[in-house]
Amino acid sequence: MTAYQPDALDRRDPAFIARLLPALELFNASYFRLQWEGTEHLERGPSMFVANHNGGIMGPDLFCTLPVLWRTLTPESPLFVLAHDFAMRKLTPLGRLLQKVGAISASRANANRVLASGGQVLVYPGGDLDAYRGFHRRNEVVISPRRGFVEVAQANGVPIVPIVAAGAHRSAYIFCEGRGIARRLGMRRWARLERFPLALALPWGLALGPWLPYLPLPFPVRLRILPAVHVSPREDAAVAALCIQRSMQRALDEMSG
Repeated sequence: MTAYQPDALDRRDPAFIARLLPALELFNASYFRLQWEGTEHLERGPSMFVANHNGGIMGPDLFCTLPVLWRTLTPESPLFVLAHDFAMRKLTPLGRLLQKVGAISASRANANRVLASGGQVLVYPGGDLDAYRGFHRRNEVVISPRRGFVEVAQANGVPIVPIVAAGAHRSAYIFCEGRGIARRLGMRRWARLERFPLALALPWGLALGPWLPYLPLPFPVRLRILPAVHVSPREDAAVAALCIQRSMQRALDEMSG
């Protein structure tokens, strides 16, 4: 067996993706009643897809977004997803499986490598701040103050294509974001996380922490792909990130209204 390398770009398997795609599309259509719009905005050259993150480790946004991108761009398109270290480095069997669909460890270096090679990268810059926000904040987009994705796009001269998911944050009821718990556990240092969520989720009832898998509730999910944003190297990355967050928030407001 080939040695496991969580940063490898040659483990993506287009044939595996092509076999997986119809089953995912059927599941999304029947379980999440997925609807989407805006595929005409997808860039086929080097580009960065930036999405809001929902529901934590089993949030349906990724499961819904990837099939739409694969169907539009084709499974052969060099699309990669930046995934958290827990999945890619701590759980080797899971990491090997995720690599087949294009996952690599989330880092600027890896994003730069994908874009420099002519590929596309899907990122969730809000990370745990976005994914583990409380249920009462389910219709918020949380990206700022994180701006690294803009800096990577600027350095590589690629467009940013925002993708907004609505409804996906209802997959579990997060009643506590767990900021204090994460702080007391020192999770930012050893887990690269600032949240330890407490949620009501199937089949456990009470789901503790950021890594417990759960069955997402079958609420409808909608996706909207927004027009590409071209950020000049001269622009302030923090300002650009905030502008992108605001445009995504406007779309989410419309979709959730």
